[in-house]
Amino acid sequence: MTKKNLYWICQFGGWMTFVLFQCLFAKLDGTLTFNFAYSQFFLFSFGVVISHLYRNLILQLGWLRLKTLLVIPLVILSSILIATLHDYGQFGLESLLNIAGNKHLNNVIIASGVLNLAFVYFFWSLIYFLFHFIQNYKKAEIENFKWQASINEIELNKLKSQLNPHFMFNAMNSIRALIDEEPLKAKEAVTQLSNLLRNTLQMGKNKVISFDEEMKIVNDYLALESIRYEERLNVRMEINAKSSEFELPPLMIQTLVENGIKHGISKLTEGGILELETAIENDKLIIKIRNSGELKDNIETDSGFGIKNTRQRLLLLYGKEASLIIQNEKKNVVLTELIIPKKIVSYESDNH
Repeated sequence: MTKKNLYWICQFGGWMTFVLFQCLFAKLDGTLTFNFAYSQFFLFSFGVVISHLYRNLILQLGWLRLKTLLVIPLVILSSILIATLHDYGQFGLESLLNIAGNKHLNNVIIASGVLNLAFVYFFWSLIYFLFHFIQNYKKAEIENFKWQASINEIELNKLKSQLNPHFMFNAMNSIRALIDEEPLKAKEAVTQLSNLLRNTLQMGKNKVISFDEEMKIVNDYLALESIRYEERLNVRMEINAKSSEFELPPLMIQTLVENGIKHGISKLTEGGILELETAIENDKLIIKIRNSGELKDNIETDSGFGIKNTRQRLLLLYGKEASLIIQNEKKNVVLTELIIPKKIVSYESDNH
């Protein structure tokens, strides 16, 4: 059953139940007449139409995103206004059909009728907002579970790619070669490796980290790879100063940089160039990574490439506001373009 169908079932069912109770009480009081039955029919019809219009107003004004303390007085005031509109509208229609009776001849009766309807609309609002609160809570839980599952998968994949024996063997061999020749550089390399591994292990603790923190990881990683590839790896960076104002998922740039080296430069005998450039456009961080090499059609199926996990994290955090595109920019140059908005997309109702 769709949410739209559920909504209309609740609408018709709720107002029908209210009208039936009204008729039942009238029968017990001995006041159930044809005119009263007609009046209840109009009560049902007006109730369904007006509450539906009221719902559309709630959605258009964005009340579902407001804080509870602000919503309560708005709902109370709107319930009274809508009840007044309902009462006088129904009375006008019944007057045209000569079934209105004398219910609007007494101010006390008028006020009583409006207040009764106001209570009904307030109760309707309470159910509506409560339904969306529960729905949003469940969706938030689901999104959180998805996030946790994604983080676990990403962390395992990163650990497998960065802590596998081949990676450790190359890194430690590179450092060992420096110990006798350049002990200070070897010491620095051990520190960089330690920083890289520590950040990898801690990546699941935060959804996002600052751009500067991410670049520290990237620089440590590139420093280690420079030891390994020596003159075969040339790195160029052009970082926009305002990039520091942004946050992004941990190890996202590092993963893309690693992909560029692993699937591009490492496969070239003469090595190549890796360029990292950032820019700010329309309040979004644009990260462009260019590396020597050629993008193959099946590259995204490679388990070490991490593109699936990267796109999943972007979708969970930013929705459609973020994007990742990888393509051959020109001959022997692969372009990876990552677009990150300034803020994580907050959860909003789906307007049902």
